Amino acid sequence: MTRNSSNAGKYLNNLYQEFLRWLGRRPAMGGLPQEKPAPGSASSLKPAQPVESKVLLLVFDPFMDSLRRRKLSETMPWHPVSDLLSGFMADITDTSTGLARFKIVERIEVNEFSVKIDGFHYDPDSYLEVLQGAEPHVPAMADYQVILSRYDILQKVEKRLLDEVWLMAFPHAGFYESRMAGRNAFWCNAPALDSTPVSSRRFILMGFSFERGVGEMLEAFGHRCESILTKLHEQRPPAENLYQLFARYDVNFPGRAEVGTIHFAPNSQSDYDWGNPRLVVSRCDDWLRFPNFTGSTRQVSAVDWGGGDIRLHHRWWLNHLPRAPGQTVGIDNNWWSYLVDPDLVGT
Repeated sequence: MTRNSSNAGKYLNNLYQEFLRWLGRRPAMGGLPQEKPAPGSASSLKPAQPVESKVLLLVFDPFMDSLRRRKLSETMPWHPVSDLLSGFMADITDTSTGLARFKIVERIEVNEFSVKIDGFHYDPDSYLEVLQGAEPHVPAMADYQVILSRYDILQKVEKRLLDEVWLMAFPHAGFYESRMAGRNAFWCNAPALDSTPVSSRRFILMGFSFERGVGEMLEAFGHRCESILTKLHEQRPPAENLYQLFARYDVNFPGRAEVGTIHFAPNSQSDYDWGNPRLVVSRCDDWLRFPNFTGSTRQVSAVDWGGGDIRLHHRWWLNHLPRAPGQTVGIDNNWWSYLVDPDLVGT
């Protein structure tokens, strides 16, 4: 098997040496362990390969007037579903340079309110009262099992007719931004969905809202990325946990910011602080050269990621995720493959 022959750079090597010193061991020659290429392959690694996910799209757009068949989306000044989907999918294609490919293979419009875990569902009058300020129903969570059963999702995933589900809905529908199901499912910005081991494959259900914009869709996807990358790297020792390195921001690591997280840009001082003009030193540009780090730094501020615009920041963050050929410390240098297919993450 062809493996990464690239030098991870002096910066990662220094981290590894520090880790070994912390353990009280003699630093190894050469620093961070690099996986060697197969004979004759050092000059040409196989390019990172695209990964495609087949998507079931469920659009929850209930009728608000049964006589005139007028839907919720037609009564509220919210975003057209088609515009949200095209914008989101274009951003994912762009920031992954085509390595992440989502294909909607089935679209179903559900002209009713989602069922809550206690069996309750809104009707047009009770829902409009909530929009006008009444307290939402508690429990707020939708019953995922009803959806899985009604649309034969577990069976379709098992047969590889589907790879994931997008739930496009209205405010208070009760869906998590992302949630993982299937055998050996793990936390994905929400608890793993119980009672789904009949599917031997892990799969994700994304929760989007047509009240919000593409930026919020990218945020939901970004939290999915954070959960998967945390799981992917959790068994690595500190010096080899590249995602923990990637996610550093200045508040937690003064003078040593990297790319940050979805909520925290390199210079953020609080959640969602993407418009902060404060200059900090960051190594974020080095991640565009992954795994060939140089250790170069520069001062960055909100100007670099859109001046506070949610969509522009999230595009900037996603664009810095590694997407190179080969492997480093046993993990593919194309992180996008794991983000599209969580089954590739070891248990």
